[in-house]
Amino acid sequence: MQAYKDGVKKFDNGEYDLAIKGFEKAVAENYEPVQTNFLIAESYRLSNRFKEAIPFYKKAIDGGVTNPEAQFQYAYALKTTGQYEEASNQFSLFAKAANSPKPLQERALREIEILKITDRLRTEKMEVELKSLPINTGASEFSPAIRGDELVFSASKKEKIYKNNGQPMLGLYQVAIAKDPSQTQGVPALFSKDIFESEANEGSPAFSPDGKTLVFARGNTGKRKGTVDVDLYMSKNVGGAWTLPAILPINDSLAWDGSPAFSRDGKTLYFASNRAGGAGGIDIYRTNMDASGRFSKPVNMGRDINTAGDDMFPYVAEGGKLYFASDGHPGLGKLDLFSATRSQGVITIENMGLPFNSPQDDFGLVFYKGLKKGFFSSNREGGKGDDDIYYFAAPEEPDTTTIAKNDDPTDPMSPKNPNYINGQPKTVRYFLAGEVFTNTTPGVPIDSAIVRILPDTSDTEITRLATDRAGKFGNQPVEVGQSYVLLVEKKGYISKREPFSMNGRSIPPIFLTKLLTDTVFTVRVNLDKLELNKTFVLENIYYDLNKYNIRPDAAIELDKLVQILKDNPTVKIELSSHTDARATDAYNMTLSQNRAESAVNYLNLKGIDADRMTAKGYGERQLIVPDAKTEEEHQRNRRTEFTILSY
Repeated sequence: MQAYKDGVKKFDNGEYDLAIKGFEKAVAENYEPVQTNFLIAESYRLSNRFKEAIPFYKKAIDGGVTNPEAQFQYAYALKTTGQYEEASNQFSLFAKAANSPKPLQERALREIEILKITDRLRTEKMEVELKSLPINTGASEFSPAIRGDELVFSASKKEKIYKNNGQPMLGLYQVAIAKDPSQTQGVPALFSKDIFESEANEGSPAFSPDGKTLVFARGNTGKRKGTVDVDLYMSKNVGGAWTLPAILPINDSLAWDGSPAFSRDGKTLYFASNRAGGAGGIDIYRTNMDASGRFSKPVNMGRDINTAGDDMFPYVAEGGKLYFASDGHPGLGKLDLFSATRSQGVITIENMGLPFNSPQDDFGLVFYKGLKKGFFSSNREGGKGDDDIYYFAAPEEPDTTTIAKNDDPTDPMSPKNPNYINGQPKTVRYFLAGEVFTNTTPGVPIDSAIVRILPDTSDTEITRLATDRAGKFGNQPVEVGQSYVLLVEKKGYISKREPFSMNGRSIPPIFLTKLLTDTVFTVRVNLDKLELNKTFVLENIYYDLNKYNIRPDAAIELDKLVQILKDNPTVKIELSSHTDARATDAYNMTLSQNRAESAVNYLNLKGIDADRMTAKGYGERQLIVPDAKTEEEHQRNRRTEFTILSY
């Protein structure tokens, strides 16, 4: 039991390698084997060791683990090892499960579609020779950058061990590029003694075109939990020496900021961040720098490039073409390498195919002396360790006079052009359809419900549909890059808004086999019956310890209740607050009443009439878990609810 508790403590601190050791002892003692196997799998996943996670996910699932995300993560881990058929089966099981979280359910459905065409991606093989560099070791070497004839990269070589994955912490190192770059070898030297923090990870170097400015990521010092403890720093070469790194003002203190890259003119800095307001996961941003070194406000690169997954490691090649890594665009595994091309205002994303991409992580591409050779990082099978650096080189171009016109991939008549068939552009028509069911009796459809489809920016109705006896509606044309809201109404039910976005759903032309393809996306909406004294728990309404002011994260959740009350104008509610049992009854009653009144006041300021709401604090008198022991059980008791009083 103590080994399990120690493992949970390490897990919560992000010390996954130490957590695994504690959980392994708990498994040996047969203590909570299902949950322990799940946490071992999660520890491997969160430290980017998906292959090792697979058997533990399977044990947890076979044992009946209750966490609804387990099967999704198991399926994703299978994908990263190239077990595509079994991964698709697991994604299908997850998507059909009643308790699957909706965002992950949508990702699972998209992964199923991607896995159908992995064979086509595997045939997109460039004539490129690939070699692992002799400098690779059993630890990590990745994110190569080029400064003159020096290769500068991230490597696990420090004395301190990173508790996340059990490897030495990362630093910046350099080695001279050999005449034959694939034979680059020798003992890498520390890049600069002034850019070395012994108890931090330092990685992802990027140099300005003149080689005199360095931007890199530094973090994981242990001062803050999780990934927010990673920021971008800058150092300048003055008189042959590098200045002490200065933290950049573009960092978000609540986010991970990393993988920087300069534009070819050195005036724009690209980087990746999981800050709020993005497309989801990690997104790519850009910021401009003026002559005095000031930065403009970072701008998200948009939904053509950024997806609901992770999009990172940008690199701008000669000619301005953007390369990056993503696990959100259709790919062979986790991170794949992609290129983005803009033509007449339209951005086309292309998977670089084999041999650049594999079922594992492939990222950090840079070119060397032109666009025919360079370096990138991968943790693919057959490497020397975790992440390794690979050199690639394309064969010399043949005489262009021998190239037939239809071999030109930019020619619409060429069979190598993925956007055309016999000179005609491939097109896709996208449609939205759906089903409406009752939450009271799961699986029972609702006939004659009204579905209003609105843009996500206003209540201007685009169209209005009605469900049939099977609860189905559709098909409504939708556009790439647009986001919508479905407002579903039925007398006797609580009206509900369901978001739907086309971001990340468009099908790349390479996957199309005919001129016109119709694709229908299906949305499922569950409505709750309007019933007196029916109670709903508001998720994620948190307060600071012993306080009752509305935090920004709680405001986001309360805004959803504001919308529910506006969409159901006749409903009157009691808004109640509950505490756990770890203070006196009198103190908890006062605290919960103040919290309930604070929430009601917030709703009132947002336009909800005060006479529609009653604030009530119950303290510790309505515990869901009467004998709570774990923090998770206490959290279940600390909740905010609303109950329908009349309608």
